[in-house]
Amino acid sequence: MAGGLDVLFVDDDAILREANLQSFALAGLHGMAVPSAERALEVVDDTFPGIVVTDIRMPGMNGLSLFRRLRQIDADLPVILITGHGDIPMAVGAIQEGAYDFLPKPFPAETLMNAVRHALEKRRLVLENRRLARAVAEAAGDTSLLGTSPAMERLRQTLRSIANTDVDVLIEGETGSGKDVVASALHRWSRRAHHPFVALNCGALPETVIESELFGHEVGAFTGAQKRRIGRIEHADGGTLFLDEIEAMSPAVQVKLLRVLESREVAPLGTNEVRRLDLRIAAATKVPLIELVRRGAFREDLYYRLHVVTLRVPPLRERPADIPLLFVHFLERAAKRFGRPVPQTGEAVRQHLATHGWPGNVRELTHYAERVALGLAEDAAAPGASLPEASLPERVDAYEAALITEALSTHDGDVRAAAEALGLPRKTFYDKLRRHNIDQQAFRPPRGG
Repeated sequence: MAGGLDVLFVDDDAILREANLQSFALAGLHGMAVPSAERALEVVDDTFPGIVVTDIRMPGMNGLSLFRRLRQIDADLPVILITGHGDIPMAVGAIQEGAYDFLPKPFPAETLMNAVRHALEKRRLVLENRRLARAVAEAAGDTSLLGTSPAMERLRQTLRSIANTDVDVLIEGETGSGKDVVASALHRWSRRAHHPFVALNCGALPETVIESELFGHEVGAFTGAQKRRIGRIEHADGGTLFLDEIEAMSPAVQVKLLRVLESREVAPLGTNEVRRLDLRIAAATKVPLIELVRRGAFREDLYYRLHVVTLRVPPLRERPADIPLLFVHFLERAAKRFGRPVPQTGEAVRQHLATHGWPGNVRELTHYAERVALGLAEDAAAPGASLPEASLPERVDAYEAALITEALSTHDGDVRAAAEALGLPRKTFYDKLRRHNIDQQAFRPPRGG
């Protein structure tokens, strides 16, 4: 492979080779010229970074045969054919076979440069998509914490170093940054992986319910307690209890949680029986708890009990290099879920990924990938991409499916909450899930190893 090469020019005419090499140099392109198709095949392999421009009429192997051999090496390699007047029908046929373009002789140098620049942009996109796809494939064993940025490398290293300790963990990060994913990875990478991973969103439950959810209750513990309930804390015995939005926990429940942290014991409501526990607690917050402590809105002793190890999940704006990699992963996952081919994307999508602020972080990026997979993002289609035109009913169906998946994603697969958010009766919502072949379980956060 010729590293860094932009254009390989193939022509048996030495004067044309020299002239075009000068044109490439003036355009700021790295060009290489060879006199035959056979010589070109010695230069090109499937990692070739540039494009090929070749004359059709040459002694030995002609340009069309070279094009077909190059297609076998790399079907996505742009090949521009140079034709005499009588070769135009052959060139048109080659376009139908996948040649990028053809230029009839004579042609101005600027015409060639324009064609080369467009072909190089296509090549760059193809190679970048391949690189990202390889990175996703290499992480196939665990894609939960994708990213090559220093911040993500440090986070993964810290998680692995503390995974098999019994220390409780505080996870700080903005909304949608993936705090639940970090907690799940901590559990999976630990010796507790074969025991339950139990998650509770403290901000999603009313204060009257959260105590029973956490600690459980016996029959008759309060009005309406008609059967025994094992609380989330006891259910997590041996595993990990993940408390999301712990900043929303009331002071009264904070006191009881502190006792559990200190004693590793729990007493369900309605009984004096104390049950010993072996569990790790991972608590997550979207606001720095120390600020709430200073305002008297969170117990200082509970904060310092959780603050032994604090993990910070960086927002996307602090790791922009990870965004394309995450997008490719989410796009492939969404296309598989919707039963669609992974769409070709172009410069408009790349620009959006690079310039958007992503205030909703990974969650927002996931939703964007789903819209692109469904063809609903305005900047989704690559220029010149061969995408079938959708009928109005197909577009309506795609839009409806996107709204449903977004609601399920927002509410962690909770059908009741998603249906209410969309203003749909539960039965109608289930009918639409079946119609669009959407699995609500795919949107639920992990509950176990």
